[in-house]
Amino acid sequence: MNPTLDLIKNRKSVRVFEDRDLSPQDKKTILRAAVSAPTAGNQQLYTIIDVTDPSLKETLAKTCDNQPFIAQAKLVLIFCADCSKWYQAFKELGAQPRRPGPGDLFLALSDANIAAQTAVLAAQALGIGSCYIGDILERVEDHRALLKLPKYVVPGAMLVFGYPTQGQKDRPKPKRAPLKRILGQNAYPPMDQKAREDLFSYKAGEGSYKAWMEAFCQRKYNSDFAREMSRSAKIYLKDFLEED
Repeated sequence: MNPTLDLIKNRKSVRVFEDRDLSPQDKKTILRAAVSAPTAGNQQLYTIIDVTDPSLKETLAKTCDNQPFIAQAKLVLIFCADCSKWYQAFKELGAQPRRPGPGDLFLALSDANIAAQTAVLAAQALGIGSCYIGDILERVEDHRALLKLPKYVVPGAMLVFGYPTQGQKDRPKPKRAPLKRILGQNAYPPMDQKAREDLFSYKAGEGSYKAWMEAFCQRKYNSDFAREMSRSAKIYLKDFLEED
């Protein structure tokens, strides 16, 4: 198989790392890959925060749903959707810009996540594992203060990196849904109850699909952290709903 396609296929989240630092060159390679990623209008609507302060990593490990492996990661990057820097530059030069709106935020989130995933693939090519931390979107008040985020800046993705332990290398990658249930032809694919069961039932394995789905709904969809993420997202979004 093509080596690039092979690393895409085999990449999986890594949450246990060797006690081995990344070289400065590998770190720079990952960051340079990120800023080489596709971007809307070549605007690079993101800012990357490199978390090097051990105490800040410890705090983020607690604020991001108490996940100690965050503090143990050798590289922690936060990709912020940044609708502030262009807006402020326009204002400084008297260009009379409108305020950033929801569309600007969505575009910036897309830019930030494309850059993040490019960093993930670069790391994978170097033998360095990674894991996305969605909890950075929670606890908006804490994370805004910790990271000194200005208005119109949202932490779109957080990534932790490190060399995977042998156990992590040997762990099977979780299965993905069948392509036929993900792909639509020229329109959203028909999706009745049977199609949805075909889409999700593999996750239950030999167990009851209904029981698995009910448990997953409570554990993930109805969870406290999911509700907190929506609460925080509303606060971030509020800035972008202001009228001129």
